[in-house]
Amino acid sequence: MARAMWTGVLSFGLVTLPVGLFTATDDHTVHFHQLQRGTGDRIRNKRVNERTGREVKSEDIVKGYDMGDGQYVVVEPDELDDISPGRSKVVDISGFVDLADIEPVHFARTYYLAPRGKEYFKVYELLRSALHRSRKAGIATLTMRGKEYLTAVRAQESVLVLHTMHYADEIRDPRREFDLPGREKIGPGELGTAEKLVEALSVEWKPEDYHDTYEDRVRELVASKLEGREVVTEAGPPEATNVVDLMEALNRSVERARSGKGRGGARTTAAAKGKRAKDTGARDTKSAKGRKAAERAESTGGSRRKDAGKKQDLAALSKKDLYARATDLGIPGRSSMSRDELLEALTGAGRAAA
Repeated sequence: MARAMWTGVLSFGLVTLPVGLFTATDDHTVHFHQLQRGTGDRIRNKRVNERTGREVKSEDIVKGYDMGDGQYVVVEPDELDDISPGRSKVVDISGFVDLADIEPVHFARTYYLAPRGKEYFKVYELLRSALHRSRKAGIATLTMRGKEYLTAVRAQESVLVLHTMHYADEIRDPRREFDLPGREKIGPGELGTAEKLVEALSVEWKPEDYHDTYEDRVRELVASKLEGREVVTEAGPPEATNVVDLMEALNRSVERARSGKGRGGARTTAAAKGKRAKDTGARDTKSAKGRKAAERAESTGGSRRKDAGKKQDLAALSKKDLYARATDLGIPGRSSMSRDELLEALTGAGRAAA
């Protein structure tokens, strides 16, 4: 069992609930050590005294508030908790708001709230159920590690979740950061086609369908260098769409998405219309069986035509997308392949699977 990073009470109205705070996410980023080029020696960061250059132990470090001209007000870490001992142990919900009204930019980090004992399960489930049914979030403050956080407490299927949030004055105004588009004239045809594209690429949200492909490429890079193989370079970003060609690009995108060639095309518009994934899977399985039966019935010439068509479809993909498909299929040696070699390997993999 994990250990709570913070313990206290959650308060709403006259009801108090002892809770513990647990981290909800893990960081799986590939981490590197810093080395000196040419020697391989580790580089380490140390806390040193600016005047003497000597390293200082962490227990000898205090906080200093800069008053200017080199003058500091020294504050001990424990003093920050002593100024409000009660508030540092309470998540006091001051009100409930519609969850949909909170812009995602306000959310910072996510934590799980857990009851501290079985005797508090009923109170915990009561609040969770009420928030889940009402689709509201409790707004509260939390003092932790010398800082007061604005937080939102909301319900998932079986657990209460606490989000630390950015205060309004911490969120940058986009109008001050960059030039926003004005009231550009958009024709009804362009808007309608764009909406069709959104519909054609709509899929059911399944978090498990997505993973960190950049992490995969980093690990592949490390493996390639370890084995002395050539490092695969990724293709650059596509060119920006010219306004003159916008309608043509939209129409081609819709056609590609509907034919299953675009991203998410395999999941079709059935999911976008809110149908159950189970039904979609059943239809896909049935279609797959039909396709396999038809393929077995095709002549050798038909198979060659299919291979040519498959190769033509794959040829429209970038090297990055080809490499991603090769990774999914587990094609060996893909990291050292050129784009044409990836194309041939994927075409061959398709014949083998058939």
